[in-house]
Amino acid sequence: MPIASAVPPRVLTVAGSDSGGGAGIQADLKTMLALGVHGMSVLTAVTAQNSLGVQGAWELPAEAVRAQYRSVVDDIGVNAVKTGMLSSAALVETVAALIAATDAPAVVDPVGVSKHGDPLLAAEALDSVRTKLLPVATVATPNLDEVAQLTGMTVTDEAGMRRAAAQLLGHGPRWVVIKGGHLPGDPVDLLTDGSQEHWLRAPRHDNRHTHGTGCTLASAIACGLARGQDVPTAVRSAKSYVTGAIAAGFALGAGIGPVDHGWRLRNAR
Repeated sequence: MPIASAVPPRVLTVAGSDSGGGAGIQADLKTMLALGVHGMSVLTAVTAQNSLGVQGAWELPAEAVRAQYRSVVDDIGVNAVKTGMLSSAALVETVAALIAATDAPAVVDPVGVSKHGDPLLAAEALDSVRTKLLPVATVATPNLDEVAQLTGMTVTDEAGMRRAAAQLLGHGPRWVVIKGGHLPGDPVDLLTDGSQEHWLRAPRHDNRHTHGTGCTLASAIACGLARGQDVPTAVRSAKSYVTGAIAAGFALGAGIGPVDHGWRLRNAR
């Protein structure tokens, strides 16, 4: 008789597709596989994308996004949800309402621009992110460009990261990770809930192939939360995983290559 396997934690990503495989839904599912959870997906948009940038993007209707989400959650269930590219106010508000009705932690990556600077969120959707999506987030994970979009603040140092975190927490997420990788020096992230601070530091690797870092970090945090870890533990573990993935990033195409989501598996051989 076959031996029944234990069901792994279930993580649902709600995000856009990256045809080049380095970011978006593809990066999320690779991360989830690498970290031992069962990944599921709700597709919000299709992009034509490669190492040079985003050549086109086509948003799915809100009803298609809602149907995918309900199909998964109502039958399979989830232990954590992660959001990425939502592109429009209609999708932001649809997904926020779905998360609010789901009994699972949510990691919100407020994707605004691609690694190459291509816009992935309509300007008119920013208010919906602030008022609808951030309030349902267990953890929000903006980079400094997204901080500027959401707060109007230009962050140039660690003191600015602290001020930005306080402003974002005012919109309702329980925790915020301000990703400081765009600042000079070794990359540092700030995790805070307004009362406790965790400064997460790592060495900067001399590797330009960093496509997908934001998606990967948010997905890795969701994997930790799905396993029952508290937020600081999940974020520290995710930071370690992403640092290794950046170090192992590889050239692909003529532009910016992806991080290596399977670096731990390859190192174990």
